[in-house]
Amino acid sequence: EYRLGSQGFRHPAPLEDAQAALRTVRLRAAEFGVLPRKLGIMGSSAGGHLAAHTLTAWPRTDLGAALRPDFGVLCYPVITMNGPHTHQGCRSLLAGPDAPDAILAELSCERHVTAETPPCFIWHTAQDRSVPVENSLDFAAALRRNGVPFELHVYARGGHGLGLRAPFNWAADCRRWLDQITAA
Repeated sequence: EYRLGSQGFRHPAPLEDAQAALRTVRLRAAEFGVLPRKLGIMGSSAGGHLAAHTLTAWPRTDLGAALRPDFGVLCYPVITMNGPHTHQGCRSLLAGPDAPDAILAELSCERHVTAETPPCFIWHTAQDRSVPVENSLDFAAALRRNGVPFELHVYARGGHGLGLRAPFNWAADCRRWLDQITAA
């Protein structure tokens, strides 16, 4: 759980919550029975923005690498907060209705990909009318420019919010990819 814009919270509250969760799991990895260097973050739609933001914001924090996920899974994510493919509802809830350009730039995850951004699995549908597929395409392009491993699937059919009810097996594709990147 994390603080949401629909509950009156604005940036940076959701990011702080995601980073705190990652740090807590990493510090208590033995207790939870997980490997502290194989922790990822996954999100869909607005939660996909939070996941992408967590993947790209860690270098700008005091704790740095301790807050870096080891991989990300982005499902039909909102990525940009400034431009023609912006999801206006997410932008307003996260940044406020009159957010300054500097905040919108900070929240546009495609602008903050570096060579140190964790590997990502991304999927979207070409028919998504809520969050344009260009969000995923732009993030994948930024990963490619920076030499970050990624896998992108754009499925032809399906609207927004499919999750595990999708008429295609994105979860199998994701599992195969996860097995590959976590094998080391």
